[in-house]
Amino acid sequence: MADIKSASILILATDGYERSELRVPLEKLREQGAEVKIASAKSGQIKSWDETDWGDSVDVDLVASDVKVEEFDAIVMPGGQINPDVLRTNEDAMRIVRDFVRSGKPVAAICHAPWLLVEADALRGRRATSYPSIKTDVRNAGAQWVDEEVVVDNGIITSRSPKDLDAFVAKIVEEVKEGRHDRRAA
Repeated sequence: MADIKSASILILATDGYERSELRVPLEKLREQGAEVKIASAKSGQIKSWDETDWGDSVDVDLVASDVKVEEFDAIVMPGGQINPDVLRTNEDAMRIVRDFVRSGKPVAAICHAPWLLVEADALRGRRATSYPSIKTDVRNAGAQWVDEEVVVDNGIITSRSPKDLDAFVAKIVEEVKEGRHDRRAA
């Protein structure tokens, strides 16, 4: 069990992340006292996608190859179409996702980010949601896809879109407080 005020949370993203899906969890989790770091496949800054065009950028705190899962209490993966599609082909990013799933720590993915969970084979036999356009991918990965704002299955949190961000962040806080979950490895 971890109090959100003492929690260390990792956000995994790269260029093309949906702006609100990174910014809202980043800001709301920090407001509650969590230490939040951003990891990416590259150092420097990563650029957001903001609805119909490129948006602002955020600084990267850690390069994915340097991330040690044991230093964090949870992982958050924002969506957007570009971001998870690029990350699921990156071995360092996928190592992080698989390690978090194996660790039993909370794993949160919104919008298109469940693609990373599909790639990690972490959804088989679980309930999950996602942006509707990838529901077939989620189902084909063995999940029971449901159309709900936020779904939790044994510490794996999935959500549909930016309109669900309040419920998504609230569930991250709740799951961090619950701590590790016993679950099968990816």
